[in-house]
Parts: sequence; C-alpha cells; structure tokens
Amino acid sequence: MGSHWFEPVADHLGDAYLRYSFTKGTRQEIDAIEEMLRPGPGARILDVGCGPGRHSLELAARGYDVTGIDISSAFIEIARSAAPENARFERMDARAMPFRAEFDLVICLCQGAFGLMTADGDDETVVRRMAEALRPGGRLVLSAFNAYFAVKYFTEAEFDADAGVNHEITVVRNPAGEERTVDLWTGCYTPRELRLLARECGLSVEAVHGVDPGAYRPGPATVESSEFLLIASTAPSRREGARSGG
Repeated sequence: MGSHWFEPVADHLGDAYLRYSFTKGTRQEIDAIEEMLRPGPGARILDVGCGPGRHSLELAARGYDVTGIDISSAFIEIARSAAPENARFERMDARAMPFRAEFDLVICLCQGAFGLMTADGDDETVVRRMAEALRPGGRLVLSAFNAYFAVKYFTEAEFDADAGVNHEITVVRNPAGEERTVDLWTGCYTPRELRLLARECGLSVEAVHGVDPGAYRPGPATVESSEFLLIASTAPSRREGARSGG
C-alpha cells in the first residue's frame, strides 16, 4: 500500500484530532442517519475513512456490526484501543478495498477517504469500491464538501476551479500542543456532480441534503451549507424486487 499525503498529518495529530469542533457532532450525525435510513438490528456497516473511529464506535455502541478502514495507521490504532467486539478496524486504502456485496450500509463522512484524493479519478474509484461493498439493496451515505461554500467563504484558501480542489495551508497541533504547518487538499462538489458520480458507479440517488457537521437533517442543498450529504442505494436482488412489487 502506497503512502498518502494525509498520513503524516494524522501521525502528528494523533488523538488531538478529536479536539476539533467538527468532531463533536458524532452522536447527532448518527442519530440523523439512523432516522433517515432505519438500518435493521445488527446491520453490517462499513465506515470508509473512519479516522480514529468516532462514527464506527458510536454505531457499535448501538449494536451494529461495524468495520472501519482508514489510510492512517495512527488513527486505526486509536480506534482499536476503544473497540468493542462488534467493531473491527484495519488500515486500508479505500481505492483498493476488496469487499464485495458484504455490507448493508456504507458510510463515508467528514471527508473520510472521499474528498482527500488529489489524483483525477481517485474519488470515482472510492465510490465504485463502496458501491461494490454493498449488498443488493444496500445504501451509501457520503458527505462531500460544498464547492459553492468553499468559493464563497474560504477566501484565504486557493480553489482550483478546474480540479474542484480546495488547497489550504494551516497549523495543526499534536496532543502535546506542538505545532506543524501542513497543506490540506479537499475535493469539493456540487449536488449535480455527486448525482452524476453516483450514477456512474451504478448507484441510484435517493437524496442530496445540505448539512453541516453536527447538524445532519433532511433539507435542500444550498450555497450556505458547508457539506452535502448524498444518500444512494444499490439495486435490490431480483427476489427482493419481486417481493416489494407484490
């Protein structure tokens, strides 16, 4: 597995990552996903780009069977240190996930794996691997940074209009408070691009909601929401389709 630009950032941050305000809405975000999708008891869930495991561990605490993957070995070790029996974590590149029709639900939140790629086509590869990981009738919940919001409000960052990538230079601190200046690249999307990407990967789009960290809820996509939340699904099996069609 090759290295990724985010790995040294994660190595420096360690569990200090969980001090950032955008990580504080975990419970609300999972509440909203449960309310919108109603996963069945014991559903198998894959968390792609799980980071230190905050969403995975919350889902596991609610009784789901959870697998979390992330490119950062530092984040995976943090997640494993708090993992119950129904949560497993593995360092893995999302572009090379081997899962095939194994999960009822795949989540990829807070620019986890998707959106942190810089090579053209990598985001599509991640979505395709997630679609392949879903069982027939399974669903994907994916957050992506709002391109409109980035252009309007991230005035000190550099937005590459051709690539749709926002480049920011910022300072991050490790658990000891030591600072490091780092480059961050985030892929940004419009709702139309997310729909086209999902359909290209064989998914049926159910909705694109405008959301913010810690404030997930059904609602229109707007310029003012910092993120979009895509909900999409795979086709049901023939047997399930025949049953639902009466």
